[in-house]
Amino acid sequence: MTIFIPTPLRGFAGGQDAVEVAATTIAEALEGLTQTHPELRKHLFSAEGKLRAFVNLYLNDEDVRYLPEKEATAVKAADTLSIIPSIAGGTGRSSNRAFGAKTLSQAN
Repeated sequence: MTIFIPTPLRGFAGGQDAVEVAATTIAEALEGLTQTHPELRKHLFSAEGKLRAFVNLYLNDEDVRYLPEKEATAVKAADTLSIIPSIAGGTGRSSNRAFGAKTLSQAN
């Protein structure tokens, strides 16, 4: 099967945007990926071996979190697995004030 590697993680996968692995389940595919590219493991899995909360997996465009067997879902050679890291961010400005609320300097 083909595992698509997101841009932020490609440096840990030899610069590749996709990696071919032989696997029968999603978990086995991820294990094969991290055996071939060990530096990926710490970015995908916690110290306890669980998939990190900010890593989303899509098997043929289906969110793995909502599949009945999750990472134990069977895969075929023609399947694709996309790794999508959650992205957080903002403008860098404080956003914890209500819309239209004045800052302290504006109130004076």
